[in-house]
Amino acid sequence: MSSPPSFPFARPQAWDPPAEYAKLRATNPVSRVQLWDGSQPWLVVKHKDVVSVLTDARLSKERTRPGFPEMSAGGKEAAKNKPTFVDIDPPRHMQQRSMVEPLFTYDAVARLRPHIQKTADMLLDAMVQGGCEQPVDLVEKFALPLPSYIIYGILGVPFEDLEFLTQQNAIRSNGSATATEASNANKTLLDYIGKLVDQRAQKPEDDLISKLVTEQVKPGHIERSDAVQIAFLMLVAGNATMVNMINLGVVALLRNPSQLEMLKADPSLSPAFVSELCRYHTGSAMATRRVAKVDIELAGHTIKAGEGIIAATQSASRDEDVFPDPDTFDILRFVNKEKGGRGEDWYKAMGYGWGEHRCVAEPLARAELEIVFATLFQRLPALKLAIPFEEIKWTPPDKDVGITELPVMW
Repeated sequence: MSSPPSFPFARPQAWDPPAEYAKLRATNPVSRVQLWDGSQPWLVVKHKDVVSVLTDARLSKERTRPGFPEMSAGGKEAAKNKPTFVDIDPPRHMQQRSMVEPLFTYDAVARLRPHIQKTADMLLDAMVQGGCEQPVDLVEKFALPLPSYIIYGILGVPFEDLEFLTQQNAIRSNGSATATEASNANKTLLDYIGKLVDQRAQKPEDDLISKLVTEQVKPGHIERSDAVQIAFLMLVAGNATMVNMINLGVVALLRNPSQLEMLKADPSLSPAFVSELCRYHTGSAMATRRVAKVDIELAGHTIKAGEGIIAATQSASRDEDVFPDPDTFDILRFVNKEKGGRGEDWYKAMGYGWGEHRCVAEPLARAELEIVFATLFQRLPALKLAIPFEEIKWTPPDKDVGITELPVMW
């Protein structure tokens, strides 16, 4: 018996998903792969099977269970930390998730939109004032600070600390720091959040950390350490993904000039563009993993209790059975047919996961991206790459797709 292929698969170039996914969708949609530690979980690549995995209560998200697939030694170590709701099974999952969910509903986010718009305008004003005689790194000046400032505002982080925290978060998540530097930045952020939790316990304000302390810690529903972990999760979970999606969206438009012209002419296409962006580039493709609590049947295979499963959302978003011509980027894919679009269902794309663990902050992430892409090319219509596409600095090919620096001019 030959051993299964090593996973994660590598992107063949720049931003294309691994070629193995298309092959497996056609020939072997539920198969074994081998991870760094020699374990051999199942890999599921078809949309219908991924949906099945992510909605099956017999599968667990708890990383401490034997057989749960961890993607690295660091992940295995992190799994020992106290879990937040993203790594807890029902019924505790919804108990904890419901503590933060009200802040991220579409109604709550609608009230935040003017603030998001103002933040985007402020950052773009600063870029314009700085001039572009020299190339400007869009990551540093726009893509990183925008989502950081928004989530810090929701948490209640004082404005004067934004720059320091944004810098620590970048060290923690950009992939170019050493393991020690990343670990130290992680601890710095955790300690900072811990102090903020203690301050809000003494003097609550109108923010998420105060809400957690007054409504959950003080009545004894959760411990202080839970509040710290939940706030920390909110601080870091989506940030690297959001930064990458802004960068990837800019490059996708510059690579598809006719679609960029459509968006410039009609910024109301921004939500449809964002939906297609989140399908085409599944920003967090390694996160949807489970372990079987009991034996189950899936697509003709028996998955035994204690065996791990990796649900490849990135592959599901490119499934030909759900998205015709899936490797084509099309801003009109999710536009209604009566308006000249394809009329496909944006909700089926896997950019935000699926089932009860679907990203709690999806409404916020979508709003931020919609505002970014309705605004950026209106303010900077001549925005272009300052380097050839081939010279863009990408995340490592076996990690989630992303861009670490993006020099632009306008």
